[in-house]
Amino acid sequence: MWAELEPTVTAFLILFARVGAVLMLLPVFSEDAVPGRIRLLIAAGMTLALWGLLGSGARAAVDGGGLAAILVAELLTGLAMGMIVKILFYAISMAGSIISLQIGLSAAMLFDPSQGGQVPLLSKFVTVAAALVCMAMQVHHLWLGAIVHSYELFPIGGLPPAQDFAQLAVAAVNRSMTLAVSLAAPLLIYGIIFNVALGLAARVAPAIQVFFIGQPLNLLLGIAITAVTIGTVLTFFATAMGDAMQGGWG
Repeated sequence: MWAELEPTVTAFLILFARVGAVLMLLPVFSEDAVPGRIRLLIAAGMTLALWGLLGSGARAAVDGGGLAAILVAELLTGLAMGMIVKILFYAISMAGSIISLQIGLSAAMLFDPSQGGQVPLLSKFVTVAAALVCMAMQVHHLWLGAIVHSYELFPIGGLPPAQDFAQLAVAAVNRSMTLAVSLAAPLLIYGIIFNVALGLAARVAPAIQVFFIGQPLNLLLGIAITAVTIGTVLTFFATAMGDAMQGGWG
C-alpha cells in the first residue's frame, strides 16, 4: 500500500516545497499576524489545488531520483520568487516612511515584525492599507498565478540562472525605490515648499520662534494632504504591482 502511495506523497512534497517557500515571503500571507499553522494549511491547500495541473510533472521528477537535490532547488526557487515580490512591496513602506518624515510624524514609531524593527506609525498604516487594496484589486491572484507559471520557466529540479536572477533582483530594488519616491511625491513637494516658507519666515522675523508655530501647522497640513491623496497613492501602487507581476519592469 505504501509502495503505491510513496511516489504520490513524494511528488506532493516537491510541489509543497516551492509553494510553501513562496508563501513564506509573499505579502499578506507571510505576516507574523498569520499563525504558522494557518500558513502551512494555506500552502498545503494551494498545493492540493495545483496538483491536477502539476502533479504529472512532479511524479516525473520523482522518477528521475535525487529527491534531496530537487527539494533544495525547489526551496531556493520559491524563496527567490517570494523575495522579488516582497522587495517590490516594500515600496509602499518606504513611501510611508518618507511621508512621515515630511509631515513630522517620524518619531511616532512602533515595532513591525514583517520589517524586523521599528517603523513609523504611518508607514505601518499605509502598508496594511496597501495590502487590502491589492487584495481588493485582485493583485494577489497575479502573485499566486506567478507560482503556476514558474513551473514553465523553472522546471522542477532546476535552479533559476544566477545571473538572470541577480539582474532581476537589482531591477526590483530599483523599481521599488523609484516607486516609493513617486508615491511620496506630493508630500515631498509639500515638504520642500513648507520648509522654504518656514526658513524665509525665520529670516524675516528672527525674534519669533517659528518652529513652535510651524510644527503644528505642518502636522495639520501634512495629515490633510495625506488624507486627500492616500486613495490615489494606494491605487497607483496596486496598479504598479500588477504591472510588475505581468512583466512590466521597464
